[in-house]
This record gives sequence, structure tokens and C-alpha cells, in this order.
Amino acid sequence: MGPVAAPSPNQSERTPAPIDPRGPRLNQSVLAVAMLAAFVFNIRWLVPAFGLILLAGAAFGPRYGLVLRLYAEFIRPRLKAPAYLEDPRPPRFAAAIGAVFLVAASLAFLGDLGFVAWLLVLIVTALAGLAATTGVCVGCELYLMIVKRRDLGASTT
Repeated sequence: MGPVAAPSPNQSERTPAPIDPRGPRLNQSVLAVAMLAAFVFNIRWLVPAFGLILLAGAAFGPRYGLVLRLYAEFIRPRLKAPAYLEDPRPPRFAAAIGAVFLVAASLAFLGDLGFVAWLLVLIVTALAGLAATTGVCVGCELYLMIVKRRDLGASTT
């Protein structure tokens, strides 16, 4: 993700306040490490726990996501201002997708489908690790593609 772009003419007038991109990046780092540890050490309860953490942040905003809240209250005040701010909607969308995968994995564990559950967890782990280490957020890019397609469809009708 990069600097916040100006809203398109089709966007609602109420654009959310931009966020420090380092918060979601820390969230992705913690998620990747926690899910890798869950897989390696077979700690199944971590999967629904992080599913709820992602869901809270995605549904209600950074104030309700545990890692994002810790970043905002304890880490960000000790850092210089970020080089740029970003739109919070793409990372929230990505977190929602991650939450869906982790909830599905939790249900797969309940259904004694361990292979499927761990596969879903490892997909989330890989994508969170990619975003944390490179800044390439696949869920964020998917969000931007959906918005662009929606805006293009709206402008042709």
C-alpha cells in the first residue's frame, strides 16, 4: 500500500480517517508468527483466538483489534510520524478475509478435518507473512480491484 489517494467521484463523502500503515504491518507480523507457532506446536486454540482478534479489528476498527490497539497505545507514541498514511479500508478487508479463513479452520478442527484446517491456517500465515515482510497485502489488493471494478461498472451505466 502507498499514500492515500484522493477519493473517486463514486466514493461516499464519508471517507474514513487515514491510518499509520505500521499498525496493520505489526498485526500481520504477529498473526504470521502466532499461526506458524500454532501449526508447528499444534496449538489449535490459537486459531479461533486470532480469528476473533482479526474479526474484532475488521468489524469495529483498529481500536478493537488487540494488536492494533497495543500498537496505537504503546508503540506508535515512541516512533516518528509515518512517512505516509493509508486508507484503513483495504487492511480491514484483508483482516476480514483472514478472519473468515481462521473461522473456517476452527470449524474444520471441530469437524475433525485437521488437514483442511491447517491448510487454511497456513494460507493465512503465508499471506500475513508476505504482507509483513514485503508490504504486499494480497487482501488489500483484492479490495482495490473490487472497488475499481465497482467504480468502472457504475460509470458505464
